[in-house]
Amino acid sequence: MRAVRFHETGGSDVLRVEDVPTPTPDPDEVLVRVEAAGVNPVDTYSRRGKREPPAFPMTPGADLAGVVESVGANVTGFAAGDRVFGTGLGRTQQGTYAEYAVARPDQLARLPDGVSYPEGAAVALVGVTAWRALVDHAGLDPAETCLIHGGSGGVGHVAVQIADAAGATVVTTANEEYGRSLPDLGADVVLDYARDDLEAALVEAGRPDVILDHRLDEYLDLDAAVAAQGARVVGIGNTTPEAGFSDITAARRAELTVSLMSMFNTPDLSRVLARLARLLSAGRLAPEVSRTYDLDEAGAAQDAVLNDSVFGKLVITV
Repeated sequence: MRAVRFHETGGSDVLRVEDVPTPTPDPDEVLVRVEAAGVNPVDTYSRRGKREPPAFPMTPGADLAGVVESVGANVTGFAAGDRVFGTGLGRTQQGTYAEYAVARPDQLARLPDGVSYPEGAAVALVGVTAWRALVDHAGLDPAETCLIHGGSGGVGHVAVQIADAAGATVVTTANEEYGRSLPDLGADVVLDYARDDLEAALVEAGRPDVILDHRLDEYLDLDAAVAAQGARVVGIGNTTPEAGFSDITAARRAELTVSLMSMFNTPDLSRVLARLARLLSAGRLAPEVSRTYDLDEAGAAQDAVLNDSVFGKLVITV
């Protein structure tokens, strides 16, 4: 099979497509013929030396969508021919930028008919992240107001749809261009994150009960300033290692709760993926595929996910 691999850390030029043996699933594993793989910033961490890969050479990629090729002797939940999507690979095991990938059953769920493979790959990691943040960590209530920073990004545009499906009032930030599309995804209020009066505008839109923050180092003080009493902030990312409150008084005033999370700590990925599948099947969730690449363009895809502004997700089609 063809697979993208890197033999050493470095720039995107260390990624190369190689012919390698097709993996054989262990008794508790599933072999998936990959049709599409999502592209995420986390896919670049091992290649850039920010995280130790489980082995060299390494295939990156956390997300996949495809068809079950075969299953191990102990697997009962899946069978050859099943359409599936999944996430959580590429960290302690080989990833998904390949024609075939081996996954555990708890990393997979069935992909509904009518949902394309690129859409399945696009929604997996970001969908689990958004669900875990809003539902599991924040306990978002239908009567509450939810602020989602960066509503046009990979996680953000899915989080907008999940919050809307939950019945919350959805406030989000985005640039002017991408913001025009967000009401169609369920956003009630869309604000340009570059406006000078953003804090006042967020308060006017309604102090949020739940805040999804993808840049804690930039927005944590803003979160405290605009939050409703007893608000819950869930942090899913940052651009620099340092983050904190310059004025802790505002956070204390609101009795703010801050939770930090990583999608890779999800106890049962398949449980959340199955719930995302229900939203997909019901038409309540529609991931936006901004651009597609083939395996030979994996380096360009990783450069783009780190450096380009896009609405939705980048996907590699196999």
